[in-house]
Parts: sequence; C-alpha cells; structure tokens
Amino acid sequence: MVKRVFHGDIVFTSHMGGFDIYEDSYILVEDGIVVKITKNLEESDKGYELVDYRGKLIIPGFSDIHLHAPQYPNRGLGMDKELIPWLNTYTFPEEAKFSDLEYSRDVYKKLIRDLWREGTTRSVVFSSVHLNSTKLLMDMFIESGLGAYVGKVNMDRNSSDKLNESTEKSIRDTEALLQEYVNKSYLVKPIITPRFLPTCTDKLLHELAGLAVDYNVPIQSHLNENTSEVNWIKELYPDSTSYSGVYNDFGLFGQKKTIMAHCVYNKDEEIELMAKNGVYAAHCPHSNFNLSSGMMPVRKFIEKGVNIGLGSDISGGHTLRIPDVIIGAIHQSKMNWLLSNKELKPLSTAEAFYMATKGGGSFFGKVGSFEEGYEFDALVIDVEDLMVGKTLTIEEKLQKYLYIGSKDNIIQRYVKGLKIEEPS
Repeated sequence: MVKRVFHGDIVFTSHMGGFDIYEDSYILVEDGIVVKITKNLEESDKGYELVDYRGKLIIPGFSDIHLHAPQYPNRGLGMDKELIPWLNTYTFPEEAKFSDLEYSRDVYKKLIRDLWREGTTRSVVFSSVHLNSTKLLMDMFIESGLGAYVGKVNMDRNSSDKLNESTEKSIRDTEALLQEYVNKSYLVKPIITPRFLPTCTDKLLHELAGLAVDYNVPIQSHLNENTSEVNWIKELYPDSTSYSGVYNDFGLFGQKKTIMAHCVYNKDEEIELMAKNGVYAAHCPHSNFNLSSGMMPVRKFIEKGVNIGLGSDISGGHTLRIPDVIIGAIHQSKMNWLLSNKELKPLSTAEAFYMATKGGGSFFGKVGSFEEGYEFDALVIDVEDLMVGKTLTIEEKLQKYLYIGSKDNIIQRYVKGLKIEEPS
C-alpha cells in the first residue's frame, strides 16, 4: 500500500456554492484514495511519506467534459461563423484528415501535452469517425496517465463525403472499439458518441443505444446548441415534442450515464427530464459565444438539480485552460442575468469552480473533491508571482490564480495519487 501525506493550503468544493478551505493542513492518501484531512499529524500518521507543499495551494484537478480532439488544429479559426457553416467550412474538412495515423499522432501528442500543462486531469473527448486514430488517441491517453472517456464519432448522414459512414461500418467499428477498450484501462474508457441527431439515422441511433447497454458504457452528444440546429431537429422529427425527447425515445438520454453538451435552448420540461434521468449538462460558454449560439441559463439547471460540468469544446471554444472556462461561465451568467432574466442569479466563483472539479469529475466516479473516499486528482499551485502589495486569504489566492494565473503556476499534477510527468 502506498501511503502519502500532502502538506499545503487545501481548497476544494464538497458542495455547490462554497469552498472547503484547510489552511496549512495535511491530506492523507492511501493507494490514490483520500483518507482524511487534518490540521495536525497524529502518531498513527507517521507511517505516511510526507510530500511538503507548504505555502502552496492544493486543489482538485480540472475535468473538461466536452472537447473534440481532432479539432485541436482549428483553435481560433472560423469564429465569425455560426455552428452549421462552421462545421461545413472548418470542422468536417479538418476531421477528415484523421484517416492519416501520422497526422493524428502529431495532433494528439500536442493536445494531450497541453491538457497536462493546463491542469486538466480528466477529459470527455470526441474523436473522429476513424477507428484506428481513435484507438491511437486512447492508447496515448493511457500512456500519459491522464483520465479520459474517448468516443469514436458516429455519422451516417448529413456530413461530408469523406466522413459519412455506412450504418453497418459505424456500428461495426464502434463495437470493435468497445470490445478492445472497455476493460483495457482503469483511467481511459470508451464512450458511445453519436455526433448529434442530424448526422445519425434512426437505425444508427437505435443500434448505438443497444451497444451502450450491452457493454455498460456511457453516452455523449450535443443538445440544443444553436437556433439553426434546433430548427433542423424540428424538420427531421416533426412529431417529437423536443430535441431531448428524441434522444430519450432512442434510449440515449440517461438510460446509461450521459453527457449532453451546450443545452442553450432547453425547454423547462427538457431540463426536468435531464434531472429525472441523471443526464449531465456540459456547459461550454466560450463556444456558445464564439459561434453565436446563445447563453445557457445555468441557474435554471442548478435549481432543477441537473449535474453540470464545464467543457472547453475545442475548437468551438478557443482555449483548453479550464480556469478561463470558469471565468467565461461566470461572465456569461452575469450577462444572462443583466440582459435576459433577473431571476437567474449570476454564478459565484465557488459555484463555477465546483462545476470544473466535482461537478464534471463526478462523471468519472468519486473524482473532483478531497472528501474521504475520493480519488486524489490534484494540482499544486504556486501563486507567489501573482501576489502584489498585499496579504491575501486562501480563497483570494485561488481567485487570483483562476483569473490571472497560467499553466506556469502549476508545479505538480496528480491523478489517483500518482504524480504525472509531462507526456513525451
């Protein structure tokens, strides 16, 4: 058994809305699992190896629960377009390149290294439609020591000629991925990934739902992101009451653990269905602004009890840095409150931090907090270079890091108790 005790200023959010702060304290970890936090070590704790980060912040690692790995080269491109034109002009042509394994390896190497640099210890990832490059991406995540769910994208209609799959090939390749990777790694797992309803036939959706059940794996897709997309769904499914209802009818809406990205235009009954079915919402504020999609009414989801995490949504979003996404979520909530609905109270720093840690981390299990029994995913943060002219509280130091810090302030990264070095 590996027993370590980490010493520093410990900050996390065990609940939505407030920080748990343990200044100059110790967190005891056994085989990657948090045992307790204490102000003073007892005689019985002396068997633990001391890892001293005195004066540094120890916070949970960040979880990014929505990003597109093959879109990484497109960061910062096409930001003058809305969703559908952006997909056709930039995204689909780029994703078609991932039939080339060498090109895939080069991009994914940079992506995983930058996730590590920015302190993202767990990710929920869309790959491309290509089986072999998806396997490559999963193997590279496994080698890195970072945690991830990775999905081979499914599309058998309304895509480019180079990306459209036959229904049979889409199912066959997805099942091959599940068979090989469902038990290959504790930290890196497959996830069923229909891109979104317009690019998947009814037969494909039905078969994917069956695979999720047969292999006991989760599901991810997009929901109510953009007005043009929402109108398209109404044309494709005129008899359906809602976008969410279509997913639910196919068994892709919480029948197995599910993430739906964006959720900008959810009706109240859709939010209630998400809460009832335990469906996660991946809030992607940068992408929602960049592609003129809209502002997700996050407070409504919180009040209804929906699980919410944050997503960089590379490359609709322009940065992998989750602290920037935290601030984006706060800013968007303030504008929504100011311009749309005074009943939707803006997010606090603690609430947005919770979404980036325990909120999204809970999709992986007991991840994203330092409560007893949680996996020790952690970042050690040195904020000394951010301190100018005054003494700050622990909470103020964290806020400084979130708003004006960078990857250079992260001095160590841990996943399930193991120190993770920079991926090669």
